Amino acid sequence: METNELHRGRLIDHIQFVVKDFGASYRFYSAVFKALGIPEGGKQDGFAWWDEFVITSAESEAAQGKLTGRTHLAFQAADKKMVDLFYHTALEVGGRDNGKPGDRQQYHPGYYAGFVLDPDGNNVEAVYHGEAKRSATSIKITF
Repeated sequence: METNELHRGRLIDHIQFVVKDFGASYRFYSAVFKALGIPEGGKQDGFAWWDEFVITSAESEAAQGKLTGRTHLAFQAADKKMVDLFYHTALEVGGRDNGKPGDRQQYHPGYYAGFVLDPDGNNVEAVYHGEAKRSATSIKITF
């Protein structure tokens, strides 16, 4: 890897999905991360990453030939428009509807989210938690 700067949150270092069709998953995640304003970190043969999120083909050494099981993953969005853009972009690149963008008051007031199934059937969400002030957008790590 040639990354010299990383931005991290507080809980997760990285998540890896081992995917059935690397090309379809790469197109899907490239598009939805662009909609969420997250740049691609890099891509190699059967391996790509965006910040803490990684996809690999089943043929990769790390995958040992086994696909990831169905998972739910939620990405943070800066506002409701970004949730809407995520949802519509995901549908345009092969995602399937799993819950149109809207308020989800059952979680907490101001929770606005949209849900899609990725090419492997994972439940992927973009969520905006409402007006809030962050102390920082991320933790910046350089090496």
